[in-house]
Amino acid sequence: MTASRNRVEKSANAFRSIGEAAAELGLETHVLRYWESKFPRDVKPVKRADGRRLFRPQDIEALRGIQILVHERGMTLKGAKSILAEQGLAAVLSGAAKLGTAASPARELQKKVAKAFNTEIPSETAPERQERLEGALVGLTDLKARLDAMRVRRAA
Repeated sequence: MTASRNRVEKSANAFRSIGEAAAELGLETHVLRYWESKFPRDVKPVKRADGRRLFRPQDIEALRGIQILVHERGMTLKGAKSILAEQGLAAVLSGAAKLGTAASPARELQKKVAKAFNTEIPSETAPERQERLEGALVGLTDLKARLDAMRVRRAA
């Protein structure tokens, strides 16, 4: 008889081993260990005397929130950490967390510099931006071709 056949359904309040927590969330155990190191305020499993981790229900919920932000919403760990700190786990789990509410520090700096020099920040539409980027790509491709040709001439 295998261990999976003997597995007993645990209550929602039971502590879970790292393998059980990973299986419940559909993640690998190394991911849980890494997230534990990156989110020490949210994920604090109990460690037994032999060093094994036991995840409490609140740890599982925190991991589920991190999973939503990182895997489903595509956020970085740093971004997920700031959303959890600013808006809380309950907002993330309920879907009420607002992403991108804080102004970008780079955009704020750009506005300050533009204001200091009395210039306008160009507000390009998507097609204009794409056209400008495609023009830059053509120029860079041409430059690369010329550099490659020069490299071939020097090697000969």
